[in-house]
Amino acid sequence: MFPPQVQRRLPEWLQGSVSDPVLLAAGLGALLVVVLLVVLALRIRRAPGERLQSVLADYDEVAVLLHPDPDADAMAAGVGVAHAAEWVDTEATIQYSGQVRRQENRAFRTVLDVELECIDHVTDISAEAVVLVDHNEPRGFEGSDGILPAAIVDHHPGDGSAEQFTDVRTDYGACASIVAEYLDELGATPVPPDRHDSEVSDPALPTWVATGMLYGVLSDTDDLTRGASDADFDAARYLSPGVDEDLLGRIADPDVSTETLEVKARAIAGREVRGSFAVSDVGSVSNTDAIPQAADELVGLEGVTAVVVVGDKDGTLHFSGRSRDDRVHMGRALDAAVGDLPNASAGGHARMGGGRVPPAVQADGTREVTAPRGETLESRLFDAMDGELQ
Repeated sequence: MFPPQVQRRLPEWLQGSVSDPVLLAAGLGALLVVVLLVVLALRIRRAPGERLQSVLADYDEVAVLLHPDPDADAMAAGVGVAHAAEWVDTEATIQYSGQVRRQENRAFRTVLDVELECIDHVTDISAEAVVLVDHNEPRGFEGSDGILPAAIVDHHPGDGSAEQFTDVRTDYGACASIVAEYLDELGATPVPPDRHDSEVSDPALPTWVATGMLYGVLSDTDDLTRGASDADFDAARYLSPGVDEDLLGRIADPDVSTETLEVKARAIAGREVRGSFAVSDVGSVSNTDAIPQAADELVGLEGVTAVVVVGDKDGTLHFSGRSRDDRVHMGRALDAAVGDLPNASAGGHARMGGGRVPPAVQADGTREVTAPRGETLESRLFDAMDGELQ
């Protein structure tokens, strides 16, 4: 029995049940269900940025894990997530495997002084809670298959899912656009380059972060001309007041290595063309990032609408494809061309894709590239772009 002063405050439908334990239990149970439904509805209605930040707030520290050999979009998205964590007093460490190689990506890291940690093994992960950014399945280091991420933010196709928060938007041209949308939802104000963080309302998005995130959007959408959605344009508009044009220019126009220029020249001179499709094998390279840059160069040639550039380093074949042809989904084409080869991996978006085929180790310890070369490889790539290989 409730005290009279409490009973009078109960809902009318519950007041008559307080003297009957069975009815009282049923009434309280129904009330609990209603409360839970309301809480669930409020949670569902929260913006994705708020939900991710709520997950981040559950931990003292998180590891923001980028995909192997991260590009500017991955680094930009990682920096954005790390700042969202910082605003709820969660320590975030941005980590990656492989190398930051392409000159623009190295410039991004150097010019903006982005703190990244390289890892080789799952034991190098800095925190128990892992947030995957710009990929949705952990890969690229020993033990990666044992990671169950707490959260995933990505724009690539895939089947990965996280324990608490999964947001994969394949219609977005850049992962940084998704994270920029989160920051906007959280009320973050990009700080103009001529002002101090303290001069804008909290939370403040520092100039260097806004600059890096805009470059991430631009780099993955080829300056908003390839695969860009309305959301990518919205992200660019949101970030632009905080962009430092000098920093942006230093990232976007770094010095190009002699080898990259040579690889581009070999790709153009050695290209094979069928209709509007082109394939070029540039041979051995010491910097594999020259291969996608050569593909960018080739797809810009007059009359070429889809292209694949192939090169090798230390026995591993590397593929990079670009498409501005609605008939050619480049990620699927590369997967169709080499996906059935031993140890091969390939995929990507409609406009761009990549893949690699590592060498097979024979019984006597020798290494042999398992992928075909020459006319056989060219035919497979052309057939895949033509849709004859599925």
